[in-house]
Amino acid sequence: MLERLCNINSASGDEGAVRDFIIENIKDYCDYRVDNLGSVIAFKKGKKTPDKKVMFSAHMDEVGFIITDINDDGYISFRPVGGIDARVVIDRVINVNKIHGVIGAKPVHLLTDEEKKIAPSFENLYIDIGAKNKEEARKYVALGDYAYFAPSYKQLGDGYIISKALDDRIGCMLLIEMIKSELEYDTYFCFNVQEEVGLRGAQCTAFSVQSDISIILEATTAADLCGVAGGERVCVLGDGAVISFMDSRTVYDKYLYNLAMKTAAENQIKVQTKTAVAGGNDAGAIQTSGKGSRVMAISLPCRYIHSGASIVQSSDIDETRKLISALLKKLYD
Repeated sequence: MLERLCNINSASGDEGAVRDFIIENIKDYCDYRVDNLGSVIAFKKGKKTPDKKVMFSAHMDEVGFIITDINDDGYISFRPVGGIDARVVIDRVINVNKIHGVIGAKPVHLLTDEEKKIAPSFENLYIDIGAKNKEEARKYVALGDYAYFAPSYKQLGDGYIISKALDDRIGCMLLIEMIKSELEYDTYFCFNVQEEVGLRGAQCTAFSVQSDISIILEATTAADLCGVAGGERVCVLGDGAVISFMDSRTVYDKYLYNLAMKTAAENQIKVQTKTAVAGGNDAGAIQTSGKGSRVMAISLPCRYIHSGASIVQSSDIDETRKLISALLKKLYD
């Protein structure tokens, strides 16, 4: 399931393909609708109807690129869709429409000493699809088309997964699994669009559902790398799900944070907290939409996030499943 989700190309504003896949997998297990922005809002009937309305949320979009120009030599200019560091894209194989390309830059042999000291910018990068000139390139690519990191899903080492789009196809997979399971209580599920460009889909779905409690399933930055120590590591692969107390967009509900930590301890589930107040996710929009919602984020630690080769550890996914299952018995109290 995760491999199939990650290999789909669906950036912010172009989520149709992943939305179709999700709907195909949930349509026989719940009631659902697609809102005007393109997010999927699903309702799963449980054995009981609770007093509180609980919603689980994940975003469908991934980071990608959009075509902005084609020059006379057939090279293609582009810009990022979402937060991508230009340093991680040079020489990456990409897909645009049904063809391959490579992101190119000025050869290192021709860089001046000053240019070598400066980080690359998207203004100085281009996509090479092997076209001879503008006319040939325009047969395959048009302005406004999307480009994507080429699918790269692989098993790595002992229990690691490498792929594009792990942020947040992991969350989508976990929501699908929950919808297919038997639930004790009625629950809402939202697969949101356009998280990577400003939490736009979540603002609309949260306003529509008006949940009392919202659980956001995400991926978050792990910097457990050589030369990085202490709190700057943020979170660590293999140490379990990440429960956030605060990030750049949200101060999380203290009761829910403590509930998650207590539940994990009682059930011997591995969890950790995010040791840097940085980044953000759909909770930032959900928390303040409509009447407001109490929010909690459960994230997977992810190295090299927002790149074509992100890495997670499968054991962290397992621990997250256990935590969600244990929390479902307590969120409605």
